[in-house]
Amino acid sequence: MDLNALLETTVSGLGFELVDVELSPRGRTIRIFIDAPGKEGGIDVEDCATVSNQLTRLFEVENIDYDRLEVSSPGMDRVVKKLEDFARFAGQSIQIKLRIPHHNRRNFQGRLLGCENGQVGLQLTTDGKEETVTLAFENIEKARLVPQFN
Repeated sequence: MDLNALLETTVSGLGFELVDVELSPRGRTIRIFIDAPGKEGGIDVEDCATVSNQLTRLFEVENIDYDRLEVSSPGMDRVVKKLEDFARFAGQSIQIKLRIPHHNRRNFQGRLLGCENGQVGLQLTTDGKEETVTLAFENIEKARLVPQFN
């Protein structure tokens, strides 16, 4: 079983959502971002400790060699990777980078309208004018929420 599948199974089995996994260039540091969508107040230190302790034992059993394991919440500027996330965070501000340019642009920032049939809707405001753009989910290289402070 590959590392991502192992992490997904373990983290979801503990009742959390695996948001992202980052490996250091040599794979010596494993950084895991978890979320608890239904939990009031989000992830706390105890949640991170629970997942960290479980993964430490699992890595020992599975002979996964690493120097450091970090478990944390995804933060306010969390990555958005899954189709379900694009639907879940509809209405929020998002920054998207594409693999292949769409109308000569690779970077977009606007209000996420949601996701339907593999297409991500985005409302942009440029020079005071609003326009709606539809981007193919498969073409999204990176997407991250943009926190709004009022």
